[in-house]
Amino acid sequence: MSDTGALEYDDGRISCTSSGLVIRVYYPWGSKHIAYGKIRSVRRRQIGTWSGQWRIWGSGDLKHWFNLDPGRTKKTSALEIDLGRTVLPVITPDDTDRVVAVLRAHGVEVTDS
Repeated sequence: MSDTGALEYDDGRISCTSSGLVIRVYYPWGSKHIAYGKIRSVRRRQIGTWSGQWRIWGSGDLKHWFNLDPGRTKKTSALEIDLGRTVLPVITPDDTDRVVAVLRAHGVEVTDS
């Protein structure tokens, strides 16, 4: 997937294009591109001291992988992306509601927990 589609959201770390989601600085070597059709579901969840708020990058439990976000310590919600794999990408966009709206507009199921 290319990230050259029309931008529907972009905060510098997360972007939503007409073709999918781009998670910048997901891997040490670069971005992760996810076509909307590859996303099984997304779960919006609260994060706090013991549930990812202080996880700047990577994984603490080998199940959730957080992209690099130095501002995560000031955020309270995250989006957990189910791709049908063992590891779930977790993102903390600056405007979670906007990203949820874009995902839903592209047919992605988003639930709140």
